[in-house]
Amino acid sequence: MSRRAFVAGAGAALAAPLAVGAQTPAQVFRIGVLGVGTPELGALLVDGLREAGYIEGRNVALEWRNPEGRSDRFDALAADLVRRDVDVIVAMTPAATLAARRATASIPIVMVNTPDPVQLGLATSLARPGGNVTGTTTLSVDLTAKQLELLREVAAGVTRIAVLWVPTNPWHPRAVENAGGAARRLGLRLTGVEVRTGEELEGAFATVTRERLGAILSLSDPMTFFHRARLAELAMKHRLPSMHGVRGYADAGGLMSYWAHTGDLYRRVVSYVDRILKGSKPAELPVEQPTRFELVVNLRTAKALGRTIPQSLLQRADEVLD
Repeated sequence: MSRRAFVAGAGAALAAPLAVGAQTPAQVFRIGVLGVGTPELGALLVDGLREAGYIEGRNVALEWRNPEGRSDRFDALAADLVRRDVDVIVAMTPAATLAARRATASIPIVMVNTPDPVQLGLATSLARPGGNVTGTTTLSVDLTAKQLELLREVAAGVTRIAVLWVPTNPWHPRAVENAGGAARRLGLRLTGVEVRTGEELEGAFATVTRERLGAILSLSDPMTFFHRARLAELAMKHRLPSMHGVRGYADAGGLMSYWAHTGDLYRRVVSYVDRILKGSKPAELPVEQPTRFELVVNLRTAKALGRTIPQSLLQRADEVLD
């Protein structure tokens, strides 16, 4: 065999193992998930990532951080994700988004359910955020008006409504102000009722009863979401129809929820994560507003309260829990 033939043969022999060796393990991306979660929400995120080609344990690792109803823990949890050098942080509430932004100016942050990021100082504009935060926003003015309108349909004759809000939530003061304007247009009177912890919920409902308020508008917050079953129980005990934000409140026994469609939100989240992991800069990814909303009515709760849900409202509901 000539030397040239030997070298060629040796090269061919080496090429096969090198080709196999070139199939190096896929890069494993680390995604931090900061916020209030449920098994259903977690499954939505995992399923969405899988459809986009990100398989947990293969090419993606998820770092879940839940404050367990205590918003004061967000800063520590966000700092922990930064120490773990995650590639992107999914922030599921306004407090989570703000904590993540305080923790890092470099790691991309995809926000969910965060109202008016421009006002909160998280973005220069919706079209060009300009920093490390992008994602979806639920601008709350029109949303709050719609929630009150739906609540008025169910609580016929009720004109005085309690707004359950958490003073430590960064967007609640503005939301209460917006709700007041919407209420005046609808001929309703609102009374703000503050609550900071789960232990204060019972006292808050005692205030509602003492003030003779006939219904509850509960603003979404990690604390009330964590205690959503207790919230529903107290509303039932005091015979109060209630309106909530994300659908988990209605699933836990709240009378109604109206918010951006959960499945649609998480598809958008995955889209942002995918683009960022592929090299897009969050500063250049426009913040999106939801175009699809979902009304969930808990008919079991309505029956227990002795409330008749108008047929016209049931026909508009995306889901009726009976």
